Amino acid sequence: MDDQVLRSLMKWPNVPDCYGWLALDRRGQWRMRDEFTQLNNLPGQVIEHTALKEFIARNYACDAVGRYFFQNGPQRVHITLAATPWIVRILPSNKGLNFINQCHQNMDPAGALSDEKGNIYIAGNLNQIIYNSSDRKNGQFTERNSQTIALLHDHDLDQFSGLAKLHEEACSFGGSWVWQGKQLPLDPIHSEELASRFHYIAKPQP
Repeated sequence: MDDQVLRSLMKWPNVPDCYGWLALDRRGQWRMRDEFTQLNNLPGQVIEHTALKEFIARNYACDAVGRYFFQNGPQRVHITLAATPWIVRILPSNKGLNFINQCHQNMDPAGALSDEKGNIYIAGNLNQIIYNSSDRKNGQFTERNSQTIALLHDHDLDQFSGLAKLHEEACSFGGSWVWQGKQLPLDPIHSEELASRFHYIAKPQP
């Protein structure tokens, strides 16, 4: 969290929250969604400005009830999630392959899930910024390594399938997969179970 953001919160703690105007899509892109976009259920305009994307990524956090938001100075901009709070890619590095999310963080996987639509989700630990109170004046941000869930980018599904051994289950697939020499579980899940199981709210409301 940027120092200037924290200072602005101390100076103006009662700025109203914003809902519906910013979204995270299934490919890890931030999208602006104006009133017309929201009323017509459109995806919104992809944010291309590099500095703005980096600012959002540095100040992306969640609260105690599972609402993810971008702390834009003193204003909290709640994020509409098309899938999960995190979207990951399988990307190479000097140490091999890594799962990297839309905020450029490395995710340490503990397992994977597959849903009824063929989506793959990576479950694991990640350093998250968490606002630990509903009281804006007395709450504070803390960084905590905690379990979360990330949708695997659809461009990496073929690469993941090369790591996995699958067997068909009711309306989904299960099995195991190998990551950095470790065999990890691949379990079925229904997409509607994700939010409650991993404690996030896809469409925050006032």
